[in-house]
Amino acid sequence: MDVLTLLADGMLLSLQPLNLAMILIGVTVGLFIGAMPGLGSVNGVAILLPVTFLVPPGSAIIFLAAIYYGAMYGGAVSSITLGIPGASTAVATTFDGRPLARQGRASLALVTAALASFVGGSVANILFTLFAPVLASVALSFGPPEVFALMLLAFATFVGLGGDDIPKTIFSICFGLVLGAIGFDQISGAPRLVLFDYNGFLQGIGFLVLAIGVYGIGEMLWTIEQTRGDVESNTPKMSIKGMAVDTKEAAKRGWRGTMIGSFLGFFVGVLPAAGATPGSLMSYGVTKMLSRKPDEFGKGAPDGVAAPEAANNSASTGSMLPMLTLGIPGSPTTAILLGGMVIWGLVPGPRLFVDEQEFVWGLIGSFYISNAAALLINLAFIPVFIWMLRMPFTILAPMIFVLSIAGGYAATRDMFDIWLMVVFGIGAFFLRKFDYPLAPAVLAIVLGPIAEPTLRQSLLLSSGDPSIFFTRPIAGPITIVALVLIFLPAVKLLRRGLGRRRKRPAQ
Repeated sequence: MDVLTLLADGMLLSLQPLNLAMILIGVTVGLFIGAMPGLGSVNGVAILLPVTFLVPPGSAIIFLAAIYYGAMYGGAVSSITLGIPGASTAVATTFDGRPLARQGRASLALVTAALASFVGGSVANILFTLFAPVLASVALSFGPPEVFALMLLAFATFVGLGGDDIPKTIFSICFGLVLGAIGFDQISGAPRLVLFDYNGFLQGIGFLVLAIGVYGIGEMLWTIEQTRGDVESNTPKMSIKGMAVDTKEAAKRGWRGTMIGSFLGFFVGVLPAAGATPGSLMSYGVTKMLSRKPDEFGKGAPDGVAAPEAANNSASTGSMLPMLTLGIPGSPTTAILLGGMVIWGLVPGPRLFVDEQEFVWGLIGSFYISNAAALLINLAFIPVFIWMLRMPFTILAPMIFVLSIAGGYAATRDMFDIWLMVVFGIGAFFLRKFDYPLAPAVLAIVLGPIAEPTLRQSLLLSSGDPSIFFTRPIAGPITIVALVLIFLPAVKLLRRGLGRRRKRPAQ
C-alpha cells in the first residue's frame, strides 16, 4: 500500500499545471522528433536540454522524459508511412509496417503501433513501480558472459528471418558483422577494416547511416524499379468508424506481439548499455518464431508492427530503472538524462529514493501520464500521417530522398556518411533484387558491437575457456536455448531432405 500511496502522490504531482504542460509539450515535440529521420530521442533530448534550465529540476526531468516517450511513439510514423526509420529503435517496425502501408493499410499499422506502444509502456510502468530494487539487482548480475549469451539468443531468433534460404540469411548476418567491425577495436584500440585507408571508416559504420540508406534510399529505388514510378495511392480516407475498425483488428491480430514485446523489451531495457534497439529487434524475432503464421512476417503482419513498438516503449521505461536506482544509464538517451540530473544536483543511486522521494515518485507518476498523453496525441495525428501517403509518388520519392540525406547529415554532420548512405541504398537495392534478406544484416550491425567485446571479455575472464558460457547460472540456460534455435533450421532441412529420399522409391 505504501507504493500505491507514493505512486498516487507522484501522479498528483505530475498533474500540476506546470508539470502537465511540460508533459503535453514534451510528448508532442518528441512525437515529431521521433518521426524525423536521423533525429530520434537522443538528439532531441540533447538539443532541448538547455531549455529545461528555465523550469525547476523536477519539471525539467519530466519534460525530457516526456520527449523520450513521444520519440518512441513517433519513430513508427516515418517507418510506416515512408519506409525510413525515424530512429534506430523503429527499424524493426519497417519490416511489416511499410508493407501494410503499401497495401493501403497504413491506418491499421499506425493504430497497431500506437496501441502496442501504450500497452508496452503501461506494462513497463507497472513492473518499474513494483519491482525496481529487485530488477536493479538482477541487472547487476549480468556480466559479459550473460550479455553475450543474450546477444547470441537474439541472433538465434533471427536465423529464420530470411525464410527457408538459410545460407543467404547466414551470409547477410556475416556481412552485417563485418560492417559492424569496421573502425577501432574496442579492446585493443587498433584500427580494423579501414577500407582504402579512408579516414571516415575509422569512426565505424553508423547504424542510422546504414538503416536510412537501406530502408530509405534502397526502398525508394526498389519501388521505382518495380513500378517504373507509376504508383497510385490506395490509401483510404480516415474516419472515426474506420479507426474503430482498425483498433479492433489491431487488438485481435497484434496482441501476441504486444505481450512479447512488452515483457521482453522491458527486461532488455533494464540491462545497462542494452537499450531499446536490441529489445525491439529481439522481440520481432521471438514473435515471428512463436507465431502460427511466420510466413506473414515481412509482408504486413500486425504482430510484426506490435512487437517492436511495444518493446521499444517498454525498454525506454526499463532503461530508466538502472539510471535511477544504480546511476548506470540503460541507453544513450538516459545517459543524457543522467547528465541533466547531475547538473541539477540530483545524485542517482539507491539513496535517491530516500533523499529525493518527491522527485522520484513525481517522475514515475509522469511516466503514466506521458504514456496516456502520447497515445491520445498519436491517434489524433494519424489522419495527418495518412494524408502524407496520398501525395503523388513523383513528389513522395524526392521527399524520401531529401529526408534521407537530411536525416543522415543531422545525425553525423559528416559528408562521408552521406556518400556511404547512398552506397548502402544502392547495395540494398541489388541485394533485394537477388533475394538476400536485409533484416539479419541490420540486426548484426546493431548487436555485433555489443556481442564482440562481451565475447572477448568473457574469454579473458575464463583464460580462453568457452565453458564459461555454460557453467554460469544465468548465461548457461540462455546459451543452450540459443544454440538449439540456431541448429533447429538445419535439423528441419535435414528431415526434409530425408523425407524426399524416402518418397523417391515410391514414385
